[in-house]
Amino acid sequence: MASSQLRCNVMAEEADTGVSSRAERKALEKAKILQRESERKVFRLVGRVLKKPEAERSEEEAAVLLLHKDTVEELSRRQVRRSVLKRKQEEVYDDAKELINKVRQLAVAVKQAHHLVVYTGAGISTAASIPDYRGPNGVWTQLQKGRTVSSSDLSKAEPTLTHMCIRMLHKEKMVKHVVSQNCDGLHMRSGLPRNALSELHGNMFIEVCTGCSPVREYVRLFDVTERTSLHRHGSGRRCSHCCGELRDTIVHFGERGTLEQPLNWKGAAEAAKMADVILCLGSSLKVLKKYACLWSMNRPASKRPKLYIVNLQWTPKDDLATLKINGKCDDVMSLLMGELDFQMPVYDRADDPIFTLATPLRPEEVDSHTREVIAPPDGQQEFSADAGGQAEEGTAVQGGWFGRGYNKGRKKKKKAA
Repeated sequence: MASSQLRCNVMAEEADTGVSSRAERKALEKAKILQRESERKVFRLVGRVLKKPEAERSEEEAAVLLLHKDTVEELSRRQVRRSVLKRKQEEVYDDAKELINKVRQLAVAVKQAHHLVVYTGAGISTAASIPDYRGPNGVWTQLQKGRTVSSSDLSKAEPTLTHMCIRMLHKEKMVKHVVSQNCDGLHMRSGLPRNALSELHGNMFIEVCTGCSPVREYVRLFDVTERTSLHRHGSGRRCSHCCGELRDTIVHFGERGTLEQPLNWKGAAEAAKMADVILCLGSSLKVLKKYACLWSMNRPASKRPKLYIVNLQWTPKDDLATLKINGKCDDVMSLLMGELDFQMPVYDRADDPIFTLATPLRPEEVDSHTREVIAPPDGQQEFSADAGGQAEEGTAVQGGWFGRGYNKGRKKKKKAA
């Protein structure tokens, strides 16, 4: 009896302790919630007072600022951060005289370079009516504002003056390699040799069969990303050799690109290692800066490649640059061609290598896409099997690599937060 009574007493004490612990946790959580709400009220109150000119503040409001000095300092720091961010997002243009002077300095660097490597971003394709990402009207800028992003079929875009100038500089053996973040395929279409190009984030015209060894590549005359998105890369078409599903080559945020081509990471890393001059065109460098192998940061500063940047907005590499040119890429490259005494290159569809590289669709694949097909120079369809896949004129199109994957990435981040 005594032992039974003792067990009952112990169990009762444990139960009381459990109830007490839960009550304490609830009380603690409630206190934290009340404290956060109190802090928010203080922040709102101080914020309203700070918005008023100092001369218009009452004695009570001045007393509030004195009482909550820490809050005033925190709000001031936040305002400074917002101002800095706003300045970094602004597009800045060098005046005409300064631009010419800077391009002359760039021309000297290009002539003297032993191993010049070019890094390109979305800014070199804006002249082809492809929006950039972080500019005032960029894809991410619009999405962050809650606006939708739609565009006409990107296959209508053609290589810009900058693309053609880079091709010419490579032909003249001044540029050794091009590392691009762009998926639009315009470097390839400019005639730049594939072995001199690293498309780190893929190419919208290329789908591959990873079941074949080596990986089998199919170049198409249309955007192959219609059905693909973040972590979903199957295009719906099949390999003509092993019948495995073809996949696009796009690398989205949160993904690691493993394909040898068209990413060509090996070529990019080797080029960066040998580079004595790096020219960055139209890139914010916010992504490229994360790729350590491209910047030789393990070397002493005096032994790193000289860095030249052409971009309208701030980049995280500006302070390390030998020269920063604030101008549009086409304007800068046009002036550079003049300084180098080169004829201005022009894109000719008849010389576009995509028509010789492309693999025609099989008859059963005619309806596998609704994208517009790039028309050959004579205006006729080179591959009749492609003709059935054309989109209706005026249809808004969003490729899997162009915005859609970004939205999924943002949703996942919000859930994780």
